Amino acid sequence: MQAIRHEVLPPSGVEFAACLKLTPSTVSGSSGSQTVGRVLFNVVVARSSLLRVFEVREEPAPISTQKEDERERRASVRKGTEAVEGEVEMDASGEGFVNMGTVKSTGQNTAAHPPTVNRFYFVREHRLHGIVTGLERVRIVTSQEDKLDRLLISFKDAKIALLEWSDAVHDLATVSIHTYERAPQLMTLDSPLFKARLRVDPLSRCAALSLPKDSIAILPFFQSQAELDLMEDQKARDVPYSPSFILDLTVDVDERIRHVIDFVFLPGFNNPTIAVLFQQPQTWTGRLREYKDTVSMFIFTLDLITHNCPVITAVDGLPYDCFSIVPCSAELGGVIVVSTNSLIYVGQTSQRVVLPVNGWLPRVSDIAAPSASDEESRRDLQLEGSEVVLVDDRTMFLVIKEGTVYPIEISAHGRTVSKLSMGAPMARTTIPSIVRRIPEDHIFVGSAVGPSVLLKTARVEEEIHEDVDMAAAPAVVVDSSADQMDLDDDDDLYGDSKLDEEPGQGAANGVSAPVKTRTVVHLSFCDFLPAHGPISDITFSLTRNGDRPVAELVAATGSGMLGGFTLFQRDLPSRVKRNLRTIGGGRGMWSFPVRQAVRVNGSTYERPSNPHHGGNDTVILCTDANPSPGASRIASRLPNRDITVTLRFPGATVGAAPFFQGTAILHVMSNAIRVLEPDGMERQIIKDLDGNAPRPRIRHCSICDPFIMIIREDESLGLFIGESERGKIRRKDMSPMGEKTSKYIAGCFFTDTSGLFQAELNTTTATADKNVTSTLQDAMNAGTKTQWLILCRPQGVFEIWTLPKLTLIFSTSLIPSLENVLIDSGDAPALSLPSDPPRKTQELDIEQILIAPLGESSPKPYLLVFLRSGLFAIYEALPASAPSTPPPATRASTLAVKFVKVVSRAFDIQQSEDIEKSVLAEQKRISRQLIPFVTSPTPGRSFSGAFFTGDRPCWILATDKGGVKILPSGHSVVHAFSGCSLWETKGDFILYSEEGPSLIEWIPEIEFDGHLPTKSVPRPRTYSNITYDASTSLIVAASSIQARFASYDEEGNIIWQPDAPNVSLPHCDTSTLELISPDTWVTMDGHEFAKNEFVTSLECVTLETVSTESGVKDFLAVGTTINRGEDLAVRGAVYIFEIVEVVPDPATALKRWHRLKLLCRDDAKGPVTALCCMNNYLVSSMGQKIFVRAFDLDERLVGVAFLDVGVYVTSLRAVKNLLVIGDAIKGVWFVAFQV
Repeated sequence: MQAIRHEVLPPSGVEFAACLKLTPSTVSGSSGSQTVGRVLFNVVVARSSLLRVFEVREEPAPISTQKEDERERRASVRKGTEAVEGEVEMDASGEGFVNMGTVKSTGQNTAAHPPTVNRFYFVREHRLHGIVTGLERVRIVTSQEDKLDRLLISFKDAKIALLEWSDAVHDLATVSIHTYERAPQLMTLDSPLFKARLRVDPLSRCAALSLPKDSIAILPFFQSQAELDLMEDQKARDVPYSPSFILDLTVDVDERIRHVIDFVFLPGFNNPTIAVLFQQPQTWTGRLREYKDTVSMFIFTLDLITHNCPVITAVDGLPYDCFSIVPCSAELGGVIVVSTNSLIYVGQTSQRVVLPVNGWLPRVSDIAAPSASDEESRRDLQLEGSEVVLVDDRTMFLVIKEGTVYPIEISAHGRTVSKLSMGAPMARTTIPSIVRRIPEDHIFVGSAVGPSVLLKTARVEEEIHEDVDMAAAPAVVVDSSADQMDLDDDDDLYGDSKLDEEPGQGAANGVSAPVKTRTVVHLSFCDFLPAHGPISDITFSLTRNGDRPVAELVAATGSGMLGGFTLFQRDLPSRVKRNLRTIGGGRGMWSFPVRQAVRVNGSTYERPSNPHHGGNDTVILCTDANPSPGASRIASRLPNRDITVTLRFPGATVGAAPFFQGTAILHVMSNAIRVLEPDGMERQIIKDLDGNAPRPRIRHCSICDPFIMIIREDESLGLFIGESERGKIRRKDMSPMGEKTSKYIAGCFFTDTSGLFQAELNTTTATADKNVTSTLQDAMNAGTKTQWLILCRPQGVFEIWTLPKLTLIFSTSLIPSLENVLIDSGDAPALSLPSDPPRKTQELDIEQILIAPLGESSPKPYLLVFLRSGLFAIYEALPASAPSTPPPATRASTLAVKFVKVVSRAFDIQQSEDIEKSVLAEQKRISRQLIPFVTSPTPGRSFSGAFFTGDRPCWILATDKGGVKILPSGHSVVHAFSGCSLWETKGDFILYSEEGPSLIEWIPEIEFDGHLPTKSVPRPRTYSNITYDASTSLIVAASSIQARFASYDEEGNIIWQPDAPNVSLPHCDTSTLELISPDTWVTMDGHEFAKNEFVTSLECVTLETVSTESGVKDFLAVGTTINRGEDLAVRGAVYIFEIVEVVPDPATALKRWHRLKLLCRDDAKGPVTALCCMNNYLVSSMGQKIFVRAFDLDERLVGVAFLDVGVYVTSLRAVKNLLVIGDAIKGVWFVAFQV
């Protein structure tokens, strides 16, 4: 057997995170001239081996649809008669007064600070060679120069990597790698079970990585150039760190430090200071009578030169269930120790202040706790899986494992803490795995089981009156704009107030009223990172995209309130809206808007149109290769929404587009270029002739009003330009491009609206190209967009020329090898290859090239390159720094742009070697083209992308939080494609596939941020198992919920009951079986198991039966585990269900309804962890045995054979009479079964 691994879907969620200023955009405030908003900071997240880099931008808040509707309503009201805001409120309440105090000012002051929002934007993604165990921010010596932070990553195999952002490659670059895998601490057998922790000193003086055997590896960093100058070794001066060393806490610090739980660096010390939490001796709940408070915490300083570590604080007697520590601010000092049942503040003077969160603390610990109030005596929280983050010096947030946020205030006088106060729950966010505080008043809550959120905190001084009841909780308010959290807006939690010394605002009748103020922490939602979380089970199902059946992967994902199902498809799901058999289009389809023009005094103007239908397409031009030499049609839509062909003409069409500001059609044929009226009548034709001799056929064209480019079969180039005043086109002078015999194999136009493409003048030349416009349209659009000509020569030279002056400003010869970064080489225009003998096509020839905007909310220019060999690469256009050497004198100007590769793909494409030009070969030819489009599948959301036609058709998209994606379309071949809004919908496309011409749209509610198209089905519970029943096309899932667990004696009496409101019974897993319709995701039926019984295996099996003619039938087999407490061994059971059809309820919309029918229950002496069917027998695991049983008379299971196996069987799979057994300890077994 050979192991083969291919990762289709990378890990989802966030396990580790670092918030830092990593990219130069965080210092300059902008990530380029093409983006909108100010970059605040970067967020780097990791899960398993996947590392992602995001930037958080502050951008103007989008205008809501309600405001747009209000603007349209006000536009219809006569000026001077509008109602002010107070009048609207007066009409609603029926009062006769206008409260002018509530009327908002409409002056310039309101526009001085427009509302803003903070959003995530994807930057980079990497799959690392190792499992990430920590991310931290660090600053080194060079950070003083560029003001940027560095990223520190730790790996499972005891490695630390120091990374920095390289602007040259627009990516992370490795500074150094430090490995400790050969340390003696990692030579032990239990080292793989160790969980490493990475910590960094607040002043970046050193970093620490925990190792097995109570050791930590210390990596010191230089903080100034003076420290580097002291190094004697010249090579050592080039690195920002000094030699690392391993600190054995038991030997080098204190012999009592054993079994380290957690450690952190403390701020506010001259030397690096570490607080370590450990447990010596170890204990558990069954030994609390002998060993109770066994956790201790030591604080020691670290001398990085002498490695001396004196202990300055030692605290013993902490509860045994402490699991983490959180450092407090330097002004307050000390740490917060988090245990299962309490929060404990431990000061530097060994002071301890306890905040119990339930009634278990006095039962498991002897630590002194304050007397509880009535509200605190009813509080019952469990802090396993919770996270604590400090918002300021005296306020912190506790996020428990369900996502509920509790505010906690530290009451202190100076550096002496007197009390910890917990307020009522203020919000509910995601289930946390890590919480990071960001200096810019933000909090990042990362989740490994669902979406991760970014929250914003703001401190506001508010006035309160004396009659307000002051609670002993911090002042925290949740902003109502946080639409992604479950918020309690009515909970205003008041804290300590201070009396205002100036009694001016509260004066009434000459008497000064006392005014108090309070500091309120406002918490609001900013944005989230989507994630489906861990996958507990998967199954394939059959769904329909319109009328086409497709396979769909249904996964049980998430946990708790973030649980549910996630649906994955390999291809981007789309459905056919209507067939367009009448128009054809096997060689090309173009849909575009064109308007009837009005001529006044010799000038052409566009006829005014209905504003409600503005911008929609009006005609479709399509072409076919059959009958030879081709035929073209122009079609339009009838009032009854049907499509009709209005004009037919012979000849194959190479390209078409609207021209002259949308008042004409520019039509390129294989031997001529025509200008057509909106109704299709010919206005002008220019035949492609060389004198009176015909030129080779036109094989490619690009149209960008007012320019036309054609490339012929002999690789010669032709340029034309339109004259808006005359409404006609003419040949453009190409003498600035050099020799007439220049050859080009690919090219296109690009219209830049982002401002990134800017020509920089060469000061060494006398004349410079200022992009002077020469047409009326260029004059109208000057300053808003620029147009550029992209060309590729046969020898692989990529060139960018200015328009209309045709000046070379960018050139590189590295594009055929698809280098990671493409920069301007500064070369002069390349010379053409000799034409004798004729050049043969090469594998590295550029077959298609395109520069087009890709993106969601703010599209950016990307370069798309497809080679004849099948290699495909996508480059992002970014601003480039000034070259170190001046450009040559032959260059009038240069383009300060570089192209960085972000995605590459290799397509398996069969190239035909024959050069036959017959009619049959032309009809069989597959056209591969990159076609840009803009679509709006849902209101308020649009995508700019490209479609790649041919025998590997795919969509090329870019999302804000997922980057660039290449998604297959699901068709065998696509000959032609175009975006289409002819039916007044911005989300339609027309394409010609193996099924003929059709109008398609994307399936709604599909997300593209992941690596596969996904659709989320939220259901607020966890699902452990899922299977698909093919006979009924239904989903069967086992949900896992928490239930109270109680122990009973032999007589059935409960052994122990809670005796206080803040003490509760323990929880255990219990399961329910659900029969779900995948069409509407409605639960049809279910089966509840006992409260201490949960499902461990769920399979659809084929067993023998007497109820069918074939003798076999599909059943549902369920294996369960029965938990009976820690004193008794677990048991299990096997259930056999049948899915039967019943009469549907008339109240439901479903025409068919099904139920679960229990046929058999077979008890087992051990847990049933795996099931499968083999030769119509049921194979099940029970503890350390495998049983093969037959289903006798549809009512009982009869044993046939058994096999002794390993410790814990995790999976069973059958192939004919062969059985594959997966064991958690013993690996994989391969056995045969013979009846």
